[in-house]
Amino acid sequence: MNLSTLNPQHLGDQLFNALVEAKAIAPLTESHPELTLEQAYEIQQHLISRRLAGGERIVGKKIGVTSQAVMDMLGVRQPDFGQLTDAMVVNPGSSVAMAGLIQPKAEGEIAFVLKHDLTGPGITVADVLRATEGVMACFEIVDSRIRDWKIKIQDTVADNASCGVFVLSDRLVSPRHLDLYTTGMVLEKNGRIVGTGAGAATMGSPAIAVAWLANTLGRLGMSLKAGEVILSGALSAMVPVVAGDNLRVSIAGIGSCSVRFD
Repeated sequence: MNLSTLNPQHLGDQLFNALVEAKAIAPLTESHPELTLEQAYEIQQHLISRRLAGGERIVGKKIGVTSQAVMDMLGVRQPDFGQLTDAMVVNPGSSVAMAGLIQPKAEGEIAFVLKHDLTGPGITVADVLRATEGVMACFEIVDSRIRDWKIKIQDTVADNASCGVFVLSDRLVSPRHLDLYTTGMVLEKNGRIVGTGAGAATMGSPAIAVAWLANTLGRLGMSLKAGEVILSGALSAMVPVVAGDNLRVSIAGIGSCSVRFD
């Protein structure tokens, strides 16, 4: 199909149906090899509009493709972003139901909770820190509606940056006295360490990633809003999960977060 006949709404509907039915579909870039990033974000926006029409509401944003290794894998030189809704929130102490997911993987991250709006362009790290109420340890459970995770950057963008669900810790910490560059993370699965990392893994610092997002959204006429949660990107590789798994992430100076899968 050529670009003139590509229908972002139709493709967004396909992804929405895959989400609702928890059934993966073939990569969009297989049937639409000329799909652009701009069109992928159009598809994402339609997918989100379908979710909002069903009663969900936006509670934040996520940043993906923040590590150099993933950028190299997808052949890009910038991150991507997706939108978080209240239906993606898993309360601390609750379990994640595998029945609603397709091929989930867990990522340990630092989440930012904003107390002021951030409207780019021109947002700096200092602006991000001033606008942040606090940071939290977080699990993002990414999930792809694209079969076997055979994604190009356009596929994951269209699929809302492979958003699944997320779990926040119950501790909010001011970032002002933290070194977000060197802050270390340990990720455990069923009592074994399966990942380690530091803030520098996310574009040099999670705050740099949030500034990138604010500036990118600003060029699109959007802003980050007070009260929103911003997932700043994985600090180590994704960890596949299955029913019965128990995971814990600990981030120095910030706290820990646990999640189990049923």
